[in-house]
Amino acid sequence: MGRWKCQRPHCCRVELRAQNQVLKKGVVDEQANSASLKEQLKMKDQSLRKLQQEMDSLTFRNQQLAKRVELLQDELALSEARGKKNKKSVESSSQLSQEQKSVFNEDLQKKIEENERLHILFFEADEQHKRLEAELRSRLEVLETDAAQHQAVVDSLTKKYTETIEKLQNDKAKLEIKSQTLEREAKDCRLRTEECQQQLKNLQAALGSRLEESLCIINEKVPFNDTRSARYNALNVPLHNRRNQLKLRDLAGQALAFVQELVTALLNLHTYTEQKVQIFPIDSATDTISPLNQKFSQYLHENASYVRPLEEGMLHLFESITEDTVTVLETTVKLKAFSEHLASYLGFLRKILPYQLKSLEEECESSLCTAALRARNMELHRDMKRLTAVFEKLHTYVSLLALPSTRPEGLLRTNYNFVFTNIAASLHGFHDILKDISKHYSQKAALEQEVPTATQKLITTNDCILSSVAALTNGAGKMASFFSNNLDHFSSSLSYGPKGGAEFISPLSAECMLQYKKKAAAYVKSLKKPCAESVPYEEALANRRVLLSSTESREGLAQQVQQSLEKIAKLEQEKEHWMLEAQLAKIKLEKENQKLKNSLSGHLTETIQEHSLLPNTAEQKKETTEKSLREPIKSTSLIGMLTVTTDNEKAPDAESREDLIKTHYMARIAELTSHLQLADSKSVHFHAECRALAKRLSLAEKSKESLTEELKLASQNITRLQDELMTTKRSYEDQLSMMSDHLCSMNETLTKQREEIDTLKMTSKGNSKKNKNR
Repeated sequence: MGRWKCQRPHCCRVELRAQNQVLKKGVVDEQANSASLKEQLKMKDQSLRKLQQEMDSLTFRNQQLAKRVELLQDELALSEARGKKNKKSVESSSQLSQEQKSVFNEDLQKKIEENERLHILFFEADEQHKRLEAELRSRLEVLETDAAQHQAVVDSLTKKYTETIEKLQNDKAKLEIKSQTLEREAKDCRLRTEECQQQLKNLQAALGSRLEESLCIINEKVPFNDTRSARYNALNVPLHNRRNQLKLRDLAGQALAFVQELVTALLNLHTYTEQKVQIFPIDSATDTISPLNQKFSQYLHENASYVRPLEEGMLHLFESITEDTVTVLETTVKLKAFSEHLASYLGFLRKILPYQLKSLEEECESSLCTAALRARNMELHRDMKRLTAVFEKLHTYVSLLALPSTRPEGLLRTNYNFVFTNIAASLHGFHDILKDISKHYSQKAALEQEVPTATQKLITTNDCILSSVAALTNGAGKMASFFSNNLDHFSSSLSYGPKGGAEFISPLSAECMLQYKKKAAAYVKSLKKPCAESVPYEEALANRRVLLSSTESREGLAQQVQQSLEKIAKLEQEKEHWMLEAQLAKIKLEKENQKLKNSLSGHLTETIQEHSLLPNTAEQKKETTEKSLREPIKSTSLIGMLTVTTDNEKAPDAESREDLIKTHYMARIAELTSHLQLADSKSVHFHAECRALAKRLSLAEKSKESLTEELKLASQNITRLQDELMTTKRSYEDQLSMMSDHLCSMNETLTKQREEIDTLKMTSKGNSKKNKNR
């Protein structure tokens, strides 16, 4: 597919070049035609100039003949005047004058005829020249328009094809670059997949070995797994999540700020509503308000005792969430107090709701209330009912969240997400209702300003109520968006327990968790050692040079470090395992020695008792005791079997024997360890060399690919330059042929002009000779 995309621009470029050559040939032909027409026009101009010169010479000769005729007529008149005086002389000379006159008349008649013929020729030549000039001019204009059109078409096509060629070349370059990048990415992906497969195999092998080892340890060391049962797992102490605590404290601080903003807005709203009831529709300063509004004003005056506890409850809840506590729904006891404060405020809203609705109805019944104002009051009537319903929903869900801290069985763990989602939806509904209240109350305030009895105090109170409603709307919007953005965190962080457990954290397990956290912190603090001295600067520079000159890459070193850390961890585990085995063997050895001592002491006491009870058989018992003491007693241990006799002189030293065996095995272990370390270091060295060689090979392959790409680009450039050279060569040859043709035409014109000049010179010389002769 990529090859076809690369060949397609090449084919288009070849077609465009062929079309461009055809167009160039057409342009050259048109230029040749226009040049030939220009030459014909020049020739016609030259013939016109010749005719004009002949006409000028004829007019000059006509003028001379006219002057000659005038002179002859003057002479004739003089001769006639003289003839009157002297008839004789006249008669004698009349013959001569008549002869001369006849000669002059003949010459004059000839000149007149010649002049008339020349005039006719000149007129015909002039008409023919004008007609030919008009035809040539019209043809020249047509050819010029055609040439201009052809040139415009050629320019547009050339521009279009050049743009197309440039576009195709750019597309080709982009496609080549894209194909190169895709090939590189494919190669990188292949290498990565191979590395990932190798890593996956290594990880599977390592995890398989670790799983087998873990299963063996679990089967040997863990007789009872309490994590399989959720009932028993709930008794385990979970981990203390400090990050979770800091995040929850931050969120609680933001929620406290939003609640404080809402409390301030609610206090202002209830206070300004109380002022509004006392001044509209009846001003208490001038007249007595209705008992309903008096009671409503009295209840509104008590709003601080119900609104302030909300801020205090949220403050106590924020103070209960610290870094050293465990904050989940089962341990958040202060949430119950906040729920109770919210319930008291909900009772306050329920208590004032009927009075508020009746107050709006009473306002609608007054004479000052218009139809538009009555419609706004009814809209507020509905909005107040919706506001109380939203607070009832919020109280219901908050009281559900407070249940796990008092009765954990009151709310299932699966319903936590549902409760949090409904709280977020209720907050959004609360925000929407407050926006409607703000909209309807602004319209109501605008209509109340148009009432004739509206005072400045009423307008100011309405503005204050609108500002408090706007603040309450902004606070509710912030609270809703805050709760929606952190909904997932609330659902996941407020209900966690032991790993794999399905039960919640109880306050008792939280207290145990904190105690263990303090013990762990103290233990880690006791293990904390002072930092080692830093490496000297010169030594660090030398190490850096060594590191830079090394053939291993950073990835290889990191992998070696990772492998070394894994080996160290495995060796630590094996060390702990063998230390435990050594302790068990030591305990078994002590038990065996104790048993041996007890058996020896019991045997000796029995022999002594028998000796005291049977004094007559002392010698026999003595022999038996000596024999029993001489008999060897076998003792088996983890290292080997030890034979012990009671004869101190002939008994071998068990401790020296065990020390010899121990030293032998320790020396053997040290030798095998040194061989293993040597083989491991050699394998690491060979692995690093292989990695370096592989890296060099990959770099060489990459350089080879880059050089092949450069070679391809160079060959393409050579072919492109050869094509350009051929085109320039052809263009130069065409230009030289045109210049040679133009030079030949110019030479011809020069020769013609020289001939015309020579002919003119000859005619001018002939005319001058004739004039001299005359």
